[in-house]
Amino acid sequence: MLIRSAKIQFLFWTAFFSVLLYIWIVTVGLQTFVLPDEKPIELPEDVIGLMFILYGLLAVSLLIGTIISTMINNKFYTKFFGTMMIIGLVTLLASKGMFG
Repeated sequence: MLIRSAKIQFLFWTAFFSVLLYIWIVTVGLQTFVLPDEKPIELPEDVIGLMFILYGLLAVSLLIGTIISTMINNKFYTKFFGTMMIIGLVTLLASKGMFG
């Protein structure tokens, strides 16, 4: 069994939860705004609040992962967190562009 340093384990779990948060955001957005049975008359404020909180947690976890991976000079996780940050921002801009 390989024993990894605590920093690499932290980066792994941060990456894992970042991907999990992103999948949660996409799932909630698709179920609420793209695939509903009927168009909602009013915007669901509770879902918008949930997505706002999830985007905040995603941003914090991605920034923490980027800072730690840069500090220990780990190229793989630096690229991973940078790519996830770009994907998250593109998704945010696309959803903002579609729904106003």
